[in-house]
Amino acid sequence: RARVSHRPTIAMSSALIRFINSPTGPKTTHFWGPVANWGFVVAGLEQATKPEHMISGPMTGALTVYSALFMRFAWRVQPRNYILLACHTANGTVQGYNFARWFQWSRTQDTVTALSESAK
Repeated sequence: RARVSHRPTIAMSSALIRFINSPTGPKTTHFWGPVANWGFVVAGLEQATKPEHMISGPMTGALTVYSALFMRFAWRVQPRNYILLACHTANGTVQGYNFARWFQWSRTQDTVTALSESAK
């Protein structure tokens, strides 16, 4: 009769227990704060499908700066918060993309406005 080793199962459950009880585990705000912040990423992805004139440039710019600041915070805080870092890296990327779209659109609108005023 072959013996079945339960060591992988024990090691797996032990790792899960360590994560749950860790300083960045689901019993802390170091876990739930970043989980909630993924909403910004989802909203930014949804906004990426909208026309440029519907993007708020100042708000998107503010969210880009906000994510950059929190990426640094997530890296510097002890214990290091990799979930928060990943969240704000994704958000900074999405918001930066949306800001670039809006900025390019606003520059063409300034050109169109200038041309139409000079034609009067």
